[in-house]
Amino acid sequence: MTSENPADLDRSSPESEIAARAEAFRNWGRWGEDDRLGTLNFIDAAKRVEAAGLVTAGRVVSLSQSFDMNGPQKGWRRRTNPVHLMMDTGTDAERGAQGFPHGIGGADDHISMPLQCSTQWDGLGHIFDHGRAWNGRRAGDVVTSDGDLVTGIEHAASVIVSRGVLLDVGRHLRPATGELEDGYAITAADLDATIAAQGSSSCVGRGDIVLVRTGQLTRTRRDGWGDYAGGPAPGLSLTTAAWLHRTEIAAIATDTWGFEVRPNEFDAAAFQPLHQVVIPNIGLTIGELWDLDELGAVCAERGDYEFLLSAAPLPITGAVGSPINPVAIL
Repeated sequence: MTSENPADLDRSSPESEIAARAEAFRNWGRWGEDDRLGTLNFIDAAKRVEAAGLVTAGRVVSLSQSFDMNGPQKGWRRRTNPVHLMMDTGTDAERGAQGFPHGIGGADDHISMPLQCSTQWDGLGHIFDHGRAWNGRRAGDVVTSDGDLVTGIEHAASVIVSRGVLLDVGRHLRPATGELEDGYAITAADLDATIAAQGSSSCVGRGDIVLVRTGQLTRTRRDGWGDYAGGPAPGLSLTTAAWLHRTEIAAIATDTWGFEVRPNEFDAAAFQPLHQVVIPNIGLTIGELWDLDELGAVCAERGDYEFLLSAAPLPITGAVGSPINPVAIL
């Protein structure tokens, strides 16, 4: 049973609830045995042409959080904030310490960071279901100490340009604040109600990239990072798996650390059950830690929630995720 009503979840049995949805919505083999892209296959040339036609004002909005040492990470699973180091500086140049001729000087820098410490995509090799990766492959045959040998994020480097749609669920459900409370589970009905309230520009279909604004980042900016990285958060309910499958969207991203509601919706031990369904089974690419605040304000002012979205990952060979600077072009 795969009810879309969270009240119907058996909160004592995450295993059975996950398994039912994994089996019901599994896309293994849909794009052939050798597929590396999953639902990103829904983006085709016609979709990109459609998306390009949405640009009328030429305005560009970055959807990225900062990449610096003041970020949200607290060391969970060795995730740290970026460490930025200078290798050559203006001080070196002023003092003639660089050894270059005729007065030329320069600066060079270095950055060290986990690939998922700020705005990023989760690749298809990021999550497994009972030892199986996307398309039913054995997890150990896909990701080894050499990286993701099959579905590395580099395969999506020229793919993720499409029609973007903002669903500002925070603004719709909490008009006074624009912020969903931590632990709020967004349902399929919430997503559909937001679409209805925002109007026809919010209709979602094949090949679209859906951005869900909860407002948690807005609150975090006001109150401090706190437990933003890995703590309680609003997010999608496990019961939205059916919606994510039937809409045939190419990808989805949120303004939270973990995309789905936290704590997860079970009394028994559970960890990121929606990830377990949608990445290895549906083949859905997930974005996290996106900054959707300015875009939300712009879309509300325009009364228009669709735009050209460009969100290419860095072509890091064998990576299971990638930092990005996604941009909405309106």
